[in-house]
Amino acid sequence: MSTLHVLSHSPFGDDRLISCLRLMGADDALLLCGDATYALQPGTAPFNALNARNLKLFVLAEDAQARALEIPDTAKAIDYPAFVELSIHYDKVNSWL
Repeated sequence: MSTLHVLSHSPFGDDRLISCLRLMGADDALLLCGDATYALQPGTAPFNALNARNLKLFVLAEDAQARALEIPDTAKAIDYPAFVELSIHYDKVNSWL
């Protein structure tokens, strides 16, 4: 069963990102939104953790843009309609609140 994991909290405040990455299966994907997009800062531990795995990574473009963050080639920028499509595509959606 595939799961879309949605993270919205800063990766510098707690271990949600690391916990999420530990639980992700081969068919799962990760969507960064809100302050979770700070994980895209090159050279940081969260950025390195994301790049250490071969995962399907999506980023809400609007949130990255609001934080002046570049979206790396390893991630796909999406908008809100694409977020809805992703939610329908995966069997489950797990929001890491």
